[in-house]
Amino acid sequence: MMKKRSRTDLDQAVVNVCKRELGQLSTRDFAHRLAASEDLVLRLEIHKKLEKHEGCVNTLSFNSGGDVLISGSDDLRVILWDWETGRVKLSFNSGHRNNVFQAKFMPFSDDRIIVTCAADGEIRQAQILEGGEVKTILLGKHKDSRVHKLAIEPGSPHIFYSCGEDGVVQHFDLRTRSATELFTCRSINDPRSFQPYVHLNAIAIDPRNPNLFAVGGMDEFARLYDIRKYSWDGSSDFGQPADYFCPQHLIGNGDAGITGLSFSDQSELLVSYNNELIYLFTRDMGLGNPPFPSFSSPISMGSDTSEVEPGSIASSSSMDVDGKNAAQAYKGHRNCETVKGVSFFGPRCEYVSSGSDCGRIFIWKKRGGELIRVMEADRDVVNCTEPHPHTMALASSGIESDIKIWTPKAIERATLPTNIGQVKPKARGWMYRLASPEDLMLQLFSLQRQRTSPESVVQNSVMDSELLELILSFNANSDVSSDDGGDAANHDDSLG
Repeated sequence: MMKKRSRTDLDQAVVNVCKRELGQLSTRDFAHRLAASEDLVLRLEIHKKLEKHEGCVNTLSFNSGGDVLISGSDDLRVILWDWETGRVKLSFNSGHRNNVFQAKFMPFSDDRIIVTCAADGEIRQAQILEGGEVKTILLGKHKDSRVHKLAIEPGSPHIFYSCGEDGVVQHFDLRTRSATELFTCRSINDPRSFQPYVHLNAIAIDPRNPNLFAVGGMDEFARLYDIRKYSWDGSSDFGQPADYFCPQHLIGNGDAGITGLSFSDQSELLVSYNNELIYLFTRDMGLGNPPFPSFSSPISMGSDTSEVEPGSIASSSSMDVDGKNAAQAYKGHRNCETVKGVSFFGPRCEYVSSGSDCGRIFIWKKRGGELIRVMEADRDVVNCTEPHPHTMALASSGIESDIKIWTPKAIERATLPTNIGQVKPKARGWMYRLASPEDLMLQLFSLQRQRTSPESVVQNSVMDSELLELILSFNANSDVSSDDGGDAANHDDSLG
């Protein structure tokens, strides 16, 4: 049975009104407190369903004014929406040859310059001309690699970054239409690594200091870089991060991987892990440069999160094994089947939101990590939860071809469902999604090397099972794969 919610929010609202009237609370702070009210989160419900795409919707982004939503899909199209009315303002072919993974407006471009990336490895620019005609051009490419994310430099109409599965991070300047390859993200010296670079899934820029950006991918570390350390003549070794972030119990975990990153307005870094939890780091939680003291022990470091089954809502510890502040954990969702994003929500990033393999949206309080809202949003998987820049509205998308707009207009306050954690993910997670024969060969070489090592002889029967599962996984993917961007081909490749 769910307990009734207290009158805390209502009582606090009355206090805030009194403080405002007495001059003890500024109008701006009063508006922010009102907009961030938990009551609004509990009254979110579907305002509109935006239905025009013909494939999975992999990316959502609002313009700076908040009146236009842009989306991209497996159908290779980009659509601009008047989300309040559900009307399509503009729909155009992206120019990509495979699933569109991200589409974003460039700042101060009057919403006429859009940059996109996709599974074809290309980064493109779309310019909306007078009369609604759209001109697309190729800006750059990641060779033989899907490009998952772009990061726009806050306040700049010209600068953005890309990252891809080839481990490469590129810098773009629209004034010259040139791409600069900054570095390839290298694996830390780990004998278990079967390739020298890290497949990158996410990149984000610190809004308070746009010189800093973080990347994350198919290992356990979120890496922070400072673009000021890059020498544009190529003379610097810019591949060395300024800092690393990782929960203590995941250091040395060869199965860990990052699917989503997000910076708050207070420079906190939110990191979402596959088949694990979401963690919040402050700048003082960085690990410094490798080798790390704990790196030689690839086992649980004693954090209470190491034993937590994804899908549970147990409380999280705020201390690590050394008694220092540990990353705040957010629990309850499942992130195994696709590469999901993660985002802050609220006027001052008071909440954290994520999609889940169970087809629901999860919302937690940033402070303390309390799960306060779970919303049914997709028949299969929710990959994107995009907050409105100014109001307590939220856009979501996933495997279904529609987009759902959530606004706080419900009469009744929602309560948490009783079946959290009961929805189990499929047996095969996204870490085993093999997109090409090359991916299969890399995995096979890795397993073969483990089989021939002296300490692994007793585990050969287990590895035989892993090898069989690997081949079956590849065959299953091959059976449904196609290059036409069809819906059936891309359940596995949808990104948030």
